[in-house]
Amino acid sequence: MLGGISLWQLAILLVIVVLLFGTKKLRNLGGDLGGAVKGFKKAMNDEPKEEEKKIEADADFAETDSAAAKEQSKDEPKTDK
Repeated sequence: MLGGISLWQLAILLVIVVLLFGTKKLRNLGGDLGGAVKGFKKAMNDEPKEEEKKIEADADFAETDSAAAKEQSKDEPKTDK
């Protein structure tokens, strides 16, 4: 018994759903639902990879920016005060 619903009630409900929609539509619906879940999981797994790429790009930019600042300070003439 699942929350007040017996096994016989579930079986009758399943038969009614199959009669209303047919097995082909239910199979297509199951395939579509599976594809949607697979796409969602893939998107969730790809998100951290994109975040890592962004962090690496920011780190590369910071390194390039600091290297450019060092290079610029070398080129500036030194003045004595």
